[in-house]
Amino acid sequence: MSIAEPIAPATPLDWRRVAGFFFMVVGMFMAILDIQIVSSSITSIQAGLSASSDEISWVQTSYLIAEVVMIPMSGWLARLLSTRYLFVISAVGFTVMSLVCATATSIEQMIIYRALQGFLGGAMIPTVFSAAYGNVFPPDRRASISVMIGLVVTFAPTIGPTLGGYITDALSWHWLFLINVPPGIIVAIMVWNLFDIDQPNWSLLNSFDGWGIALMALFLGSLEYVLEEGPRNDWFENSTIWWMSVLCVVSASFFFARVLTFRNPIVELRSYSNRNFAVGSLLSLFLGVGLYGLTYLYPLFLAEIRGLSAGQIGQIMFVTGICQFITAPVAGILSNKLDIRYLILTGFSLLALSNYMLLGITWEWDFGDFFLPQVVRGVGLMFCIIPINTLALGTMAPEQLKNASGLYNLMRNLGGAIGLAIINTVLIERTDYHKSVLREHFTPGDANIESTLQGLGNMIGQTPGINGHLAALKELYLLMTREATVLAFADCFYILTVCFAAMLFVLPLVRKPTPHAAASAAEAH
Repeated sequence: MSIAEPIAPATPLDWRRVAGFFFMVVGMFMAILDIQIVSSSITSIQAGLSASSDEISWVQTSYLIAEVVMIPMSGWLARLLSTRYLFVISAVGFTVMSLVCATATSIEQMIIYRALQGFLGGAMIPTVFSAAYGNVFPPDRRASISVMIGLVVTFAPTIGPTLGGYITDALSWHWLFLINVPPGIIVAIMVWNLFDIDQPNWSLLNSFDGWGIALMALFLGSLEYVLEEGPRNDWFENSTIWWMSVLCVVSASFFFARVLTFRNPIVELRSYSNRNFAVGSLLSLFLGVGLYGLTYLYPLFLAEIRGLSAGQIGQIMFVTGICQFITAPVAGILSNKLDIRYLILTGFSLLALSNYMLLGITWEWDFGDFFLPQVVRGVGLMFCIIPINTLALGTMAPEQLKNASGLYNLMRNLGGAIGLAIINTVLIERTDYHKSVLREHFTPGDANIESTLQGLGNMIGQTPGINGHLAALKELYLLMTREATVLAFADCFYILTVCFAAMLFVLPLVRKPTPHAAASAAEAH
């Protein structure tokens, strides 16, 4: 059994702790935002660091791999160091590495700095979750706190690419990292002075599981690498992807064997004996698919097919953010008054519906066409994430919360990685498929094709020095590629529709949560 420090019984609201917790939420927002904020500025960073297209992707990948390794470790570290110490160390490390990232002069430096930034900052996210459902807030206030956390978790990745584009256009890519420094310093100082809910438990060092940490790092790191790089490198056709997959399977086997047999493992899997936590983690995995997958798909379509700028994309994407803000308090109130299983049912139904509405997408779609699907998506996200947080963590015993929070957040991040891997693979393969189908209709001698080529050739050929026929063939090929790509986007939305609809069949496994009773029992114990 794992060693846990004594948990103090719940007390009335301590406003110093509450203020400290709000600063912790700001830190979590920064950590989640940094996952996506560089995505729209990759080309600027690539030019500034003289990096190749293969190398620059590691600016994102290194951060994600390191963060995924830290998140499940955070439970053990929080018990060892205490919540306050761990969060402040994480905030300071994240802030320092943000400053260092802005000084990078080569892609090698940037990859190392981003990995350290993701690793050090990764503990802030699960620590906030465990504190929210611990003994800082009484059970009747936790739905309101879940609203705030839900907004941060959904809103930060939504505005990340747009905010990053604005900052890069107005200043430079260096400010993507420099903007973290002032709030990072404030967060670390305020949390250190205001938030103190537990004490370090140094006795955990007596059974330090070094092998468990090493195996977990190999397992999660190689898994994240395969998911991130697989779509770009033809999956198992690439030798590196194949060997990393082998490393993932082998290290996972040894890791789970270690966790299940070691006296005090680095990650405690007993939390999954709680059926609601297990189902909630599964729902969080699929929610991560939608949260990160759709945040990636919308801007990608608007940039590649519509050719919109970061600012224009932000105006369209902002609809989802506004709907999240409006819906969040409603979802919080209903979570206190209704069976949250019905709220989750409603949320996943709306997410499925929002993707179903996108199946007829064409290259001409703009703000008006995306408006209603985004409204439905924004409402659905908040009706999912707030109740799922309560479902998974609201009934956990206080001494299990730190470990459970790490596992829960890990599932959401892995869901995002899996979703992006699937989406990128579908876009590549289905674009090729649709191009091959469309190509069959572009046959020489066809009257419509010849007429189109002749018209395009005559129009383009009026420019001196241009071969009208060849230019027309190129334009026709680009047209075919655009339509094939749009059809591939529709295929992605279809897969996401099925994915969210499938979650409706998981809900019968959930027991009716009784968070107040569970919390009272835990406090009495």
